[in-house]
Amino acid sequence: MAPKPKAPSYVLGVGMTKFIKPRGKVDYTELGFEAGVKAMLDAQINYDDVEQGVACYCYGDSTCGQRVFYQFGMTQIPIYNVNNNCSTGSTGLAMARQFVSSGAADCVLVIARVNHEHSTRNPYSQFQDVYTLDQILDAPMIHAPLTKLQCCPTSDGAAAAVVVSQAFLDARPHLKSQAVLIAGQCMATDAPSLFSRSAIDLMGFEMTQHAVRVAAAEAGIDVARDVQVVELHDCFSANELIVLDALGLAKPGKAHELVRAGDITYGGRYIVNPSGGLISKGHPLGATGIAQCAELVWHLRGWANNRAVKGTRAALQHNLGLGGAVVVTVYKRADGAEAPVADDKDVGRANGLGYNPAVEARGFTKEEVKKVRSRTASSDWALQDTQAKVEARF
Repeated sequence: MAPKPKAPSYVLGVGMTKFIKPRGKVDYTELGFEAGVKAMLDAQINYDDVEQGVACYCYGDSTCGQRVFYQFGMTQIPIYNVNNNCSTGSTGLAMARQFVSSGAADCVLVIARVNHEHSTRNPYSQFQDVYTLDQILDAPMIHAPLTKLQCCPTSDGAAAAVVVSQAFLDARPHLKSQAVLIAGQCMATDAPSLFSRSAIDLMGFEMTQHAVRVAAAEAGIDVARDVQVVELHDCFSANELIVLDALGLAKPGKAHELVRAGDITYGGRYIVNPSGGLISKGHPLGATGIAQCAELVWHLRGWANNRAVKGTRAALQHNLGLGGAVVVTVYKRADGAEAPVADDKDVGRANGLGYNPAVEARGFTKEEVKKVRSRTASSDWALQDTQAKVEARF
């Protein structure tokens, strides 16, 4: 079935915390607040502009999303709490797109959280070490043949995105150069093959194939030919091979040849997981999908200049939750051009932050928080000491 035409939806702002070991030292309200402030600063909006909120998490009480959003303001907007296993973040992104494309909202804030060579270039990665092949193979065995360094760590962290309509963007023409179009997207669930004896289908192979076909058709691209940058769900090294195949980036059964030829890294055919992927960047379950989105948005803006991919016009995201749900998204620049080359100083001047968030993780000032909190319905009771805690970490 051909995808139904949708009104354009754009990612206008993104923000992230650093991903850290899950030791319970940073509360979810603090993580969500930091990511949300950064996303709204990036989009150059105030919380009063937000018409709907989507809170994404895998663990927590049924309405704890409100606890995060109320810190920005108690404006009585709808707030939806989403849990879809490891695809929770991108499920929230898909919901936001549906709200915008249907005309239900012009501005939606999505906040997602949880209480190896490429990753060295990503300031938000949990691990930034480079390992040799021998170190990977000699690491403790988790389940043969996967060693510890072939399995993603669970993490604490948060990410946020602001999704807006064409009308919202048209009213802010100075922001069009940073807006990224959600050109195609499909969320899919399991087929009956889940109950076959195929381990590959148990890992989401068939639903990934379906989702990428629909998303690519909507975006009007050929994945193998047109995509330059990919963020995929590499929770284990074996999964990466299966997903490369399912997405159509490799010939059936030949993903290992793509890897051996160096065609998933710099100098190769595609750049896969420039963020470091789940194995190095970390996997805070609910936040992973929005973190992938942020990485690809930075690439298409030309901001990820310490890990940029020259000539990027289309970026592909794959986020999987077993049980099961998968979301595949195709992103393009709003102007249809390829990603420019942007200097850090130019980025800092353009975004008003004074630095490039794609290559440097910073906190924020009291003045910046004041810019994004509601002017009409903010509550210090809801905020409590969250802002002070974030400032103390930086």
